[in-house]
Amino acid sequence: MAQPFVLPDFYVPYPARLNPHVEAARTHTREWAREMGMLEGSGIWEEHDLDSHDYALLCSYTHPDCDAEALSLVTDWYTWVFFFDDHFLEVFKRTPDRPGSKAYLDRLPLFMPKDPSSPVPEPANPVEAGLADLWRRTVPSMSAAWRERFATATEALLYESLWELDNIDEGRIANPVEYIEMRRKVGGAPWSAGLVEYAAGAEVPEEVAHSRPLLVLRDTFSDAVHLRNDLFSYQREVEDEGENSNGVLVLEKFLGCTTQEAAEAVNDLLTSRLHQFENTALTEVPGLCLEKRLTPAQCAAVAAYTKGLQDWQSGGHEWHLRSSRYMNEGLSSRTSRFEGVLGTSALDIATLFGRPAAARLRALAHVPHQRVGASLLPDFDLPFPLTLNPHHLEAKRRSEDWADRMGLLDDIWDRPTMEGFDLALCSAGLDPDATVEELELSAEWLTWGTYGDDYYPLVFGRPRNLIGAKEYTERLKSLMSVTDPDEARASAVSPMERSLADLWTRTAGPMSPDARARLRGTMDGMLDSWMWELHNEAQHRVPDPVDYIEMRRLTFGSDMTMLLSRLRRTDGLPPGIFDSGTVRALENSAADYAALLNDLFSYQKEVEVAGEVHNGVLVLQKFFDCDYPTAVSMVDDLMRGRLRQFEHLKRHELPLLYEDFALDARGRAAFGAYVRGLEDWLAGILNWHRGARRYGPDDVRRGSGTSLARRGPTGIGTSAARLTALFAP
Repeated sequence: MAQPFVLPDFYVPYPARLNPHVEAARTHTREWAREMGMLEGSGIWEEHDLDSHDYALLCSYTHPDCDAEALSLVTDWYTWVFFFDDHFLEVFKRTPDRPGSKAYLDRLPLFMPKDPSSPVPEPANPVEAGLADLWRRTVPSMSAAWRERFATATEALLYESLWELDNIDEGRIANPVEYIEMRRKVGGAPWSAGLVEYAAGAEVPEEVAHSRPLLVLRDTFSDAVHLRNDLFSYQREVEDEGENSNGVLVLEKFLGCTTQEAAEAVNDLLTSRLHQFENTALTEVPGLCLEKRLTPAQCAAVAAYTKGLQDWQSGGHEWHLRSSRYMNEGLSSRTSRFEGVLGTSALDIATLFGRPAAARLRALAHVPHQRVGASLLPDFDLPFPLTLNPHHLEAKRRSEDWADRMGLLDDIWDRPTMEGFDLALCSAGLDPDATVEELELSAEWLTWGTYGDDYYPLVFGRPRNLIGAKEYTERLKSLMSVTDPDEARASAVSPMERSLADLWTRTAGPMSPDARARLRGTMDGMLDSWMWELHNEAQHRVPDPVDYIEMRRLTFGSDMTMLLSRLRRTDGLPPGIFDSGTVRALENSAADYAALLNDLFSYQKEVEVAGEVHNGVLVLQKFFDCDYPTAVSMVDDLMRGRLRQFEHLKRHELPLLYEDFALDARGRAAFGAYVRGLEDWLAGILNWHRGARRYGPDDVRRGSGTSLARRGPTGIGTSAARLTALFAP
């Protein structure tokens, strides 16, 4: 059968190396798979299937330095996960059976007890038998923290198979953002990252395991692994198996382009994720090790883990060139320029240049302050009606008086500026049923967040004062005590500190300790996202599109405002429902729509006037190398895709969620009210952007920064903000 497209030139900057114990792993895994019942008689594989797939070769390339015992165990894990994928396909995907598939999946976590000494059920099939054996052999050498992380990744890989099953049943193709998020879970690369820790003998210290740099390493690794696999497996998955979960197919439908063009776009995204991996490893991870004061041994473990992920990328590519499981005709000979040299068939210096080099250059060579004119705005067909809170004007007056008392109108803003912003109008749309006191508090939170969004780039971004920004950020965090919300109020000095301390006391004080901790975590995430923006500004680097979308939810404050709304609607709802994949997807789709909407309105303000690099329209311009109107059209299409996903989740996945959590009528009503709150959230944000005097052509050159020229910024970390740096063209 002819291949549906010509495979592109891949960016493979590190040569693949082969573990010398490959034959021992082949022999061991063949015997193990037969013992587990995966071969003759399973109805899924025969011995020749296992031999032709050659998972021992995959693991020998992806883990080139581990000993024979570790290599055999890792190979068994991969044999198990591929068998699970084929078994699930044969039993549940070809004849969709959601109830049966859920019962099948619900048993598997029982074979991964957190306490290795706990008993497990009697295995009923080869998947259960293999998992029980692998867990027993693996976990004794790893910490409890690793077991927790690895079990979570394994469960995500298993359970998100239901998402693929639902999409196949409905004939639905995901939008690109949804696809990337879900592919990480169902594709298994986060799970693979956990096995890198085991095979490399480099368990990530718990102090940094959940930090942004380490999560970015894991996620960029995952995305690159999955996108590469999508290119090689398109023919088998889409043409043979009829699956909809393939990145080439997703971009083909989203962009309305040919299969070949979609394959090139997927490869460009793969390259971008590898560039992001490199940037994070070189510019963020070393600083994290210093900040957390890791020991030399812990730093060495992080370095070995990072190298292990790099080895996996190159080794995984090499295996795809050789495995009978994928389409790869002619690619090995076309790619290799080192014929006959062991471990170099993936290395081609020519692939380091060309499209990869041009993409990296576009991201780093953006010319700021280009004249772009008034922001181009598409038609926003938002189907949710707007309802405004009747206390809007009173909350506006109170919040402006509050900002004046806090000193927020004494440096980068003044009273006319804030009156034009009318952040109470946004709150009035977000929460039409709030009391005047609740609405005032909401408007004041929006005021603080918007002020910070203006303050950080102006005071810390333009002079590239990352040290001052870090000190100031840590000080802001110190004002939000979980144990005593009023503790640090007296120590607040600058206007931004005083206003945050006041808001924290009034908001977190009445909360339960658990709710207070969640709010603190959300606020920490938003503050850290502002540091991420400054980090990119210092490099003058337009972000990678996936990294941008995911961080934009934090920089826009979506998580914070959604959490405040959620905490008011938890009565009658079981614990854990807001942590489910369905609810996270619902919130993320709404958050992305709102953030991209803001990017459309703020394009002139941010790109032409402020000279910033953080705008979704600009990100797509640089990634696709297209003009401004084309990028606007693409952002509009992406917003519509996220809105369709929101509606799809409401219609098709919420009923399943209600069943999974056994919600009664009261619980369904409570959750329905939360979903309507998200709709109000979207309608209110669109209405505010249309009504506020912040983004129009006559507004973008007025307001923030005018009074700073007269008075200068105040507070810790601002001494480096010289006026010549702040206001230079």
